[in-house]
Amino acid sequence: MDSSILEAVEARLPQLRGLNAVVAFDCGNDGSIVIDATGPEPEISDENPSDADCILKISQANLQKLIAGKLDPMLAFTLGKLKVKGSMGIAAKLSSRLD
Repeated sequence: MDSSILEAVEARLPQLRGLNAVVAFDCGNDGSIVIDATGPEPEISDENPSDADCILKISQANLQKLIAGKLDPMLAFTLGKLKVKGSMGIAAKLSSRLD
């Protein structure tokens, strides 16, 4: 995973307080990022992405745009650039907190 993406995700962790879920960004061969937001402070976890409550499949390039605010999550989902496996409710909460 690109270090600039990891840094950007780390910077956004405080916005995920109270999400009460484990979320994974799966970028295929580029790797994945698992965020454990079940405790008081969200953290990047080394958990298996397949154990997450919500898995967001997205290319590394599109994840970078999403985090930077240059790609709307709903548009990405509609265009098939973002696929959600697991809880759509958690995906919606995540989307609203990252805006």
